[in-house]
Amino acid sequence: MTSLTLTAPGRLRGVIHVPGDKSISHRAVIFNAIATGEARVTNFLSGADCLSTIACVRALGVPVERTGDAVIVRGVGLRGLAEPADVLDCGNSGTTLRLLSGLLAGQPLFAVLTGDASLRSRPQRRIVAPLRALGAQLDGRDTGDRAPLAVRGATLRGGHYELPVASAQVKSALLLAALAGEGPLTLTGKIASRDHTERMLQAMGADLTVGPATLTLRPTSTLASLTLRVPGDPSSAAFWWVAAAIHPDAELVTPGVCLNPTRTGALDVLRAMGAKIDITNERLEGSEPVGDVTVRSSRLRGTTISGELIPRLIDEIPVLALAAACAEGETLVRDAQELKAKETDRIATVAAGLARLGVMVEPTADGMGIIGAPALTGAALESHGDHRLAMAWAVAALVARGETRISDPDSAAVSYPGFWETVAAVRAGS
Repeated sequence: MTSLTLTAPGRLRGVIHVPGDKSISHRAVIFNAIATGEARVTNFLSGADCLSTIACVRALGVPVERTGDAVIVRGVGLRGLAEPADVLDCGNSGTTLRLLSGLLAGQPLFAVLTGDASLRSRPQRRIVAPLRALGAQLDGRDTGDRAPLAVRGATLRGGHYELPVASAQVKSALLLAALAGEGPLTLTGKIASRDHTERMLQAMGADLTVGPATLTLRPTSTLASLTLRVPGDPSSAAFWWVAAAIHPDAELVTPGVCLNPTRTGALDVLRAMGAKIDITNERLEGSEPVGDVTVRSSRLRGTTISGELIPRLIDEIPVLALAAACAEGETLVRDAQELKAKETDRIATVAAGLARLGVMVEPTADGMGIIGAPALTGAALESHGDHRLAMAWAVAALVARGETRISDPDSAAVSYPGFWETVAAVRAGS
């Protein structure tokens, strides 16, 4: 569908099982592809991005079967990947392109990675430069800053690299490149980002030492396959947490959500804003902490989102901006220039959408300032083909006065298949 029109329901109720975590789903396929043995991954996210990862891994000679939300990966070992016969199409997935670029940089083969127009416009020097520093042979448009990227694999040297930006994708690309390198790799600098790669590699037997300010990976000969259930994605659950908090009559439950401390920034911000949040049934599933999160209607107040919080909630900023729009006082988002390198420039696109909803918002070079509005006014909102914008505007429609029309709503399927069906169920209170 090209657009969808919604109005606000009188109440929101529901128990919502959000899709499997996107970051963990990507890694479960890529890491098990180079392991020894067979792995079964359940609650796998079947969104377009993760399906791009499966397609690329298959093109590298790895048998992958998918049935419903279950994926079986038969690993070919650390040196068993085959040279692809064609260009690897990563679709819209930056994670696919960046992690595979790191992995293939240390493999004895040649590959070209590309994607859709959005992905080809996104900066890649952040991975290309550090990989070249390890001896990788990578090239692409704009001296390697834009895909398509050409990778001619080599045995990479170890050493030390200081991360200038807190990025789980950059960190993961370097660790994957170093798995079969000539010596240990130590990472310092801004290593405080999502740690799913570290947790999964350790669970698979990699010689990885994690310290408070350093990561050291020593080359390994084999990884053991890892069967796991992917926990619910907190970046997807955040849309429902905000919806419940800003709606005047709401109670929404999201069971089995990943509560990895590197991913709970949205919960921390919502608590700071005064949201009514309960977490129950906390447990470990595999190497990840999991729990059931309930959020109820709340009276929110403005806050500041900046500094070390940003890497823990970068994908949730579009919907947290809606929480700010419905809060009393001002909310400041700072240190979030990374938003400009997402599927859209999310500083510009989020600010434009909020303004259409009647919110006072001022975009800045690294974020925005938002003054909470008494009420949102329905409007025609552009998703720009960005899945997180489409879903954020759906949350706005659940509380806005009048009709809200959202362009290109199908883009939500990139990370959340079935999102609109869930919206309909929640609106009906089922």
